[in-house]
Amino acid sequence: MAVEEVKPAEAQAKPAEAKPVVEIQTNCLACNKPIKKLKRYYRDGKYYCSKKCWTDFKNKPTEEKK
Repeated sequence: MAVEEVKPAEAQAKPAEAKPVVEIQTNCLACNKPIKKLKRYYRDGKYYCSKKCWTDFKNKPTEEKK
C-alpha cells in the first residue's frame, strides 16, 4: 500500500492572498506637476513639489469657506 500524506483542508482550498496594491503618488496635489525624486516635500502623509504648494494646499479649504 502507498502511504498518502494528508494535508489540512485549509491549505488546499485557500489560494495565496493578494497584497493590497499601494499606488505611488506621482503628481503634486496642489499644482498637479510631476514630482521629481530630488525635489519633493513630504507633509501629512502626502508629497508636494515645494513648501509653497503645501501651504497653498493647506490654506485652500479655508479660503473657500470665506
